[in-house]
Amino acid sequence: MTSQELKKFLDHKVTQYNKPEFIESDPIQIPHQFSLKEDIEIAGFLTATIAWGKRKMIIDNANKIMNYMGNSPYDFVMNHNNNQLDKTKGSIHRTFNSIDFQYFIKSLKNIYQNHGGLEAVFANNAELNSLQKSIHHFKQIFFALEHPMRTQKHVSDPLKNSAAKRINMYLRWMVRNDNTGVDFGIWKSLSPSQLSCPLDVHSGNVARKLGLLSRKQNDGKALFELDSNLRKMDPKDPAKYDFALFGLGVFEGF
Repeated sequence: MTSQELKKFLDHKVTQYNKPEFIESDPIQIPHQFSLKEDIEIAGFLTATIAWGKRKMIIDNANKIMNYMGNSPYDFVMNHNNNQLDKTKGSIHRTFNSIDFQYFIKSLKNIYQNHGGLEAVFANNAELNSLQKSIHHFKQIFFALEHPMRTQKHVSDPLKNSAAKRINMYLRWMVRNDNTGVDFGIWKSLSPSQLSCPLDVHSGNVARKLGLLSRKQNDGKALFELDSNLRKMDPKDPAKYDFALFGLGVFEGF
């Protein structure tokens, strides 16, 4: 395909998958249970944090987390007590366990009390065409409190050559708003033009088959390469192609 044909093909696939039906089988359904901004962004962040493995398991375990929190994520973060945290025992999702969850809740409270909330933390270090430095600084703030070293592995750092798939997906959820009802677009201080397409096994394999990615590893360098090529097709909304790449890989076995 020529570059023009490729753009037309991928734009068609975006339209095919970026619609409300997508929500039914995707972890984004968890934050869609809420209407309060803070509930959406906290539910989204915790869901994105455990978004690896089979999607049904991700959704089931994210629902368990919401139940732990009385289905009021923001209220739980701000008003929880140690007895409530102690009720969570053992594994929550694969290697994300109750120790990790308990620290996440304490850190989120610190972010809302002392840093203006999740949106403000990511917006503070945003660059014109990238949020990768924002993710790096977010991780520094997130782990500013005393914490178990094991918990750090659950937040990626792009400046250490991670593709940071789960946080880039989360940022897509919060920032994009194309009026289809899938992504939320509730973070008005950031723009879709700053987003990067989440890179994982599915999107990476499809991107390589389409000539959008040559690097074999799904790491930070690969993300930069993919990001650069997607921006040539739509510099204002490059992350929309996540729907096309993911849909082709997962639903069509491309």
